[in-house]
Amino acid sequence: MTRARRIKVDMLARVEGEGGLTVRLKDGRVRELRLDIFEPPRFFEGFLRGRHFREVPDITARICGICPVAYQMSSCHALEAAAGVRVTGPLRDLRRLLYCGEWIESHALHVFLLHAPDFLGYDDAIGMAADHGAVVQKGLRLKKLGNAIVAKLGGREIHPINVCVGGFYRVPRRQELVAFVPELEWAREAAYRTVRWAAGLDFPDFSRDTEFVALRHPDEYPMNEGRLVSSRGLDIDVAEFEAHVVEEQVPYSNALHAAIRGRGAYACGPLARYNLNFDRLSPGARAAAAEAGLPVPCTNPFMSIVVRGVELLCAVEEALRLIAAYTEPDAPRVEVPVPEGTGHGCTEAPRGILYHRYRVGPDGLVREARIVPPTAQNQRSIEEDLLELVPRVADLPLEEATLRCEQAIRNYDPCISCATHFLRLRLERE
Repeated sequence: MTRARRIKVDMLARVEGEGGLTVRLKDGRVRELRLDIFEPPRFFEGFLRGRHFREVPDITARICGICPVAYQMSSCHALEAAAGVRVTGPLRDLRRLLYCGEWIESHALHVFLLHAPDFLGYDDAIGMAADHGAVVQKGLRLKKLGNAIVAKLGGREIHPINVCVGGFYRVPRRQELVAFVPELEWAREAAYRTVRWAAGLDFPDFSRDTEFVALRHPDEYPMNEGRLVSSRGLDIDVAEFEAHVVEEQVPYSNALHAAIRGRGAYACGPLARYNLNFDRLSPGARAAAAEAGLPVPCTNPFMSIVVRGVELLCAVEEALRLIAAYTEPDAPRVEVPVPEGTGHGCTEAPRGILYHRYRVGPDGLVREARIVPPTAQNQRSIEEDLLELVPRVADLPLEEATLRCEQAIRNYDPCISCATHFLRLRLERE
């Protein structure tokens, strides 16, 4: 007897813009699966053409309210590369500290407010707070700390205005940064406990053979710099990104799908960084992962919530280290001449690698811009996770199938700005 089913997810909760999921099954096999992204195109690459290169960090910061630092840093690195300028010393440390602030606020938001409700059986963090108030309060306090660091270095919490090509418009005095130390010391213990707490959640038994891609730096856990490497042998300079990664338009999505030429889907983000850079984690983060029994490599995407806890701890420890070593620079920025030519930049947003390329003319105006965000790179990998997951959940009760589908997508922390819709899943039997 032929048995066909159709799973329809009209709206995905807590993701950037609006999206849905359509799955058709026949005799237990997936015949069609589409992760529909129907958020309208935003045309930032077009907006950048004709603008002066010094305007780029302020414009790209508006792309995302959760990870604006990543967009600013990737744009600055690309433009400085085109100009042959390298930012070093205390200014580089301040950029890394700014990135730590973004990782802290973003990971805290995801772990405690977006992903935890899936594991604990709540529709949202507001409902969860009634029974797990201390957990939600911890997440809010950690997020507030990350926001405060971004505001101090970036000029404000959202869409920072103090970042420029070559450095900053203003740099903080040492005592301004030292003031964060007591709260960071609290956060170190809170993040350590977060790893243990997250490791105790109930994870589906799920794993898939995935190619992971991340930056790798000779000495540091990757944030701002490094070579692009993968779990299947990729090892390239950032400038070679487009020679190895292709973006394709699919008819059902306004987000492009990225793939490695000749190989297909890949995943970036916390799991990729952790698997490829475990030896670069801070000592406390490595110890916390080991104590929590987190495997290396970790290939279960549902366990990404634990890895984000490990990275949260790493970012806190790194922030403490950077503040302890900070000496005020002689100037807030280095001089950057007109970067005539093409430059490439890639940094690690909380959700994964964020690639920028700019071509600038002799008048300093941007001739061409290309931006490849993490969510576009992960979308095909999300679909491949769902291809393996959906047959396992298709016969479950509606609510449980709904939770598993949404969890599988949210494992990747799709970039968000506002999320006011709840997931609605419609199951049709033919």
